[in-house]
Amino acid sequence: MRVFLTGGTGYVGSAVLDTFVRAGHHVDALVRHSEKAATARAHGAHPVIGDLADPSSYADAAAGADGVIHAAIEYSARGPQLDATALDTVLGTQRDGRFVIYTSGVWILGPTSAPADETAPLKPAEISAWRVAHERRVLGASANGVRTVIVRPGIVYGGSRGIVGDLFKDAANGLIRVIGSGDNHWPLVYDRDLGDLYLRLAVNAAASGVYHANDEGDERVSDVVTAIAEHVDVRSSIRHVPIAEARQKMGPYADALTLDQIVRSPRARALGWCPSLHSVAGSAPRLFEEWRRGREAA
Repeated sequence: MRVFLTGGTGYVGSAVLDTFVRAGHHVDALVRHSEKAATARAHGAHPVIGDLADPSSYADAAAGADGVIHAAIEYSARGPQLDATALDTVLGTQRDGRFVIYTSGVWILGPTSAPADETAPLKPAEISAWRVAHERRVLGASANGVRTVIVRPGIVYGGSRGIVGDLFKDAANGLIRVIGSGDNHWPLVYDRDLGDLYLRLAVNAAASGVYHANDEGDERVSDVVTAIAEHVDVRSSIRHVPIAEARQKMGPYADALTLDQIVRSPRARALGWCPSLHSVAGSAPRLFEEWRRGREAA
């Protein structure tokens, strides 16, 4: 299978890339410059140097693929518009028998008063409100004969990047900041398990629609942070930051980190997907070593 992947050196994209290459598939990975191209090539992909804002730089690669996985995201004010441009491009290049897998996220669900599966109503956090229209756009493209899939990953962990990776970094520096009380639950997913789900979705011709991806460990932030603080090389303290103070510095991102979410992934599990890790707190020593090796490699 030939796959076109955006965000091939990003956190989610790199996990997807490694999984597909290990399974023997050809991956054309969109990257921004020659340094990232070298990284993608070292992981077994064929790099395509381009920019989401310039469809001409990657439209041909998307058109030549058996399917597209859109995993790129820019965390800036122009991020939603870049995402819309990418969707316009990749959906326009695909036709009957091909697929598009779009990466969304669980923050689109908002707070969940009961365990939320893929049929749960959307009450998006402000930071993810724009994704509602983009998900609809992807699902609507199925009317043109394209197999469309949406993946909503939980907070990804593993390696040296991401929100949990930042917690390890803070702990190693001696101070972890927790927004609010820390009593809220984070839906979490190990990066390698997430890559496995993307592969299952790509190769299963019957897979379409929305899929959640989380380990269903239902961990509280306070438990995750305590476990991390106990497994670093320095004595770390934990500071609880009032949400109002955090909003002043972080904007809507602060509210997203305080969401209380219990999420379920029945559609993913129906494909035979079974996460290999179910707990950050219970895997803290292993994850700390992954984080350390990732930092040293960087």
